[in-house]
This record gives sequence, structure tokens and C-alpha cells, in this order.
Amino acid sequence: MSRTLLGFDYGLKSIGVAVGQEVTASARPLMALKANDGVPDWSQVEKLLKEWQPALLVVGLPLNMDGTEQDISRRARKFANRLHGRFGLAVELQDERLTTTDARARLFEAGGYKALGKDAVDAVSAQLILESWMESRL
Repeated sequence: MSRTLLGFDYGLKSIGVAVGQEVTASARPLMALKANDGVPDWSQVEKLLKEWQPALLVVGLPLNMDGTEQDISRRARKFANRLHGRFGLAVELQDERLTTTDARARLFEAGGYKALGKDAVDAVSAQLILESWMESRL
């Protein structure tokens, strides 16, 4: 199956976005959308969806290390529900524990401290969320 997927790393100020292909089980960072208290500019989201035509959206679910939910977990679920409600696309949640840490490590390895911009970290976090979702389906 060769579906295009978009992954989202939900945050209150920024939402990282990545695109992936199931056929190659790979993803790449796209951008970070600005958010106002967790709400993106929905027209920017719509533009991304029109450009990439994804079959599925994957939203990272932030959990505590023991697997319990926190306030941001509920907000990420709400964001996922809004994506589905507004655009009618299938949306799945993916555990995103430690993705920000992994993203920072990848970026630092590739370009040192200069590579650790917030937008880059959020976009790479979205990439890791999407890759982990695909790996869990293999």
C-alpha cells in the first residue's frame, strides 16, 4: 500500500508537520505551524492537506513516562478530533514519548547548536512520530 501520510507534533505555540510514504516507511520534516494556545491557522492546515493529499493524519499523543495522560494529552486529542471533523480524514494518535529528545539529538548531530531551532525540532519530532507509527504497523 502506498499512502501519503502527514504527521503532527502538537504544541500550544507550534505544531510540527512531516510528510511520509507508507511504501518506503519513511518520513521527512516539512515545517512548523504557529499556534495560538494550541490552535493553528486552519487555512494553513487546509493548504497543506490540499498540497499533499494525505490518506491519513497521525497526531503525536504526549504521555507521561509511566503512560498516563496529562493536560496536553487531552488537548492533542482535541486537535486530532478537530482535524477529523474539519477535513473528514482518518486521524490516528501515536505515543510520542521522547520524540523531542530524539529530534534534538538528530539535529545536533547534523548541525550542532545552530540546527536546534524550535521550528526544526518540532518538524523533526513530527517526522519521528510518523516513522514510529509506520514502524508499529510493520
